[in-house]
Amino acid sequence: MDRPHGAAVTAEGLGLKGPRGWAFREVTFRADPGDLIAVEGPSGSGRTALLLTLTGRMRPTEGAATTGGLALPRRAAAVRRFAALGPVPGVSELDPAFTVAEHLRERALLRRRYDGSPRALLRPPGARAAAVRARIDAALEAAGLDPAKLPKAERTAVRDLERPQALRLSVALALMGRPRLLAVDDTDLKLSDAERAEVWELLRSVAAAGTTVLAVCSEAPEDAVAVRTGASPETDTTDTTTHEEEPADAFAETGRA
Repeated sequence: MDRPHGAAVTAEGLGLKGPRGWAFREVTFRADPGDLIAVEGPSGSGRTALLLTLTGRMRPTEGAATTGGLALPRRAAAVRRFAALGPVPGVSELDPAFTVAEHLRERALLRRRYDGSPRALLRPPGARAAAVRARIDAALEAAGLDPAKLPKAERTAVRDLERPQALRLSVALALMGRPRLLAVDDTDLKLSDAERAEVWELLRSVAAAGTTVLAVCSEAPEDAVAVRTGASPETDTTDTTTHEEEPADAFAETGRA
């Protein structure tokens, strides 16, 4: 298995061209393991495309990048194994009709299927169930989500969650895979100042526990590694439909890494 070494994420002159032109260009930065990385810029400046590129989900057009010491896009498949997506509209979203418990159960089953060891399958059913519950509880605690405080506890439907609660649930689901990199889109969208502060504190705690965090936002906190996207002479951000709003089109045009 590939182990991390060196910087957590690097980019040098990184750029991606999509169906509406350049989503972003000339992105250069370096972040260490456990850093909080804030991708800052106006809507339509390619923030989501950059997040998906650095997590091995989109193929860059120019420049160079590494995640966990692995070169992108050549090692994109390996990067995807340890880079987890939180909420990303159009790519990784909660089902509003599902309850919190259903989302947690589904993710636990997927994790057991794809990363469970053959030896774990030999354990008694009760022991396996206890291990799954322990992983769920650890992820919920790390994400700061207490189901007991929800309107119907774990039976609460996603549609009935407040945005900060839904974001915490998405983070918990991502952390169940014990990733080395967590990527979160639209971190501060439609949040009050107090809610925004709480979310950034959550992401700081995740980073402090050793998971590098890559978060898209409109305004980066002062203690983050700030990566700015924005208009340049060759980057078109004048279209009223943003790059973030059509990730599926970008996948089709640039190809999955």
